[in-house]
Amino acid sequence: MSNSVPIQSRSRLVQALQEQIARLERDRRPADDGAVVPSGSEALDRLLPQGGFRRGSLVEWLAAGRGSGCQTLALYTVREACREGGAVVVLDQAREFYPPAAVRLGIPTDQLIVVSARDLADNTWALDQALRCPAVAAVVAWPEKLDGHTFRRLQLAAEEGGGLGVLIRPERVRHEPSWAAVRLLVEPLSSAAPDAPRRLKVDVLRSPEHAAGGSVEVEIDDQTHPLCPTRKLARPADPRRAAGA
Repeated sequence: MSNSVPIQSRSRLVQALQEQIARLERDRRPADDGAVVPSGSEALDRLLPQGGFRRGSLVEWLAAGRGSGCQTLALYTVREACREGGAVVVLDQAREFYPPAAVRLGIPTDQLIVVSARDLADNTWALDQALRCPAVAAVVAWPEKLDGHTFRRLQLAAEEGGGLGVLIRPERVRHEPSWAAVRLLVEPLSSAAPDAPRRLKVDVLRSPEHAAGGSVEVEIDDQTHPLCPTRKLARPADPRRAAGA
């Protein structure tokens, strides 16, 4: 058999096979399995077939560069995931996570556990173990590289534990195969004025039963932290306005 299939074609084939396996696994789950976690944005929830993210699954948030607002939106989802209890485990191998920022967004300090692994292998092991723990409501990690075998193992770990796996990754991985149930791309938009709320665009690249699910614009007020659909601007946006982290 010829082995000359182009790399991009192979990637699409692997992605299609993964989605087929995921559909078969969903079909044999009990109907009441997998409660839904709201994203924290009603506008985004309306784009998702289930109205949010299913517990026991992985969600990939892809950041279009630094300062995209991706981490902030992901933490809104984490806040929703832990409202009814359960720990929030943060895998902070890079030691860049700032816990007070998460607390300001509404994540309780007594539910927050930050793990700083010494190397990639330990970080991946801790991520796997946290996802498998039924006492964990959400796990947050920043894995830049995930091979297919590891990704699949993490997906099964999330199913076993029943929590929500939140993976914040760079945009460049968007064409790589993924075992996440939902994949989102977050891009910053220019704002009307320097003191105006941050405007972000969220593209649903992948969701259950859909290859892609449209896009929505949201605003974040860094002072009061509300998250709402963007309003139409009264005047053109200032392209020099840079979005925050």
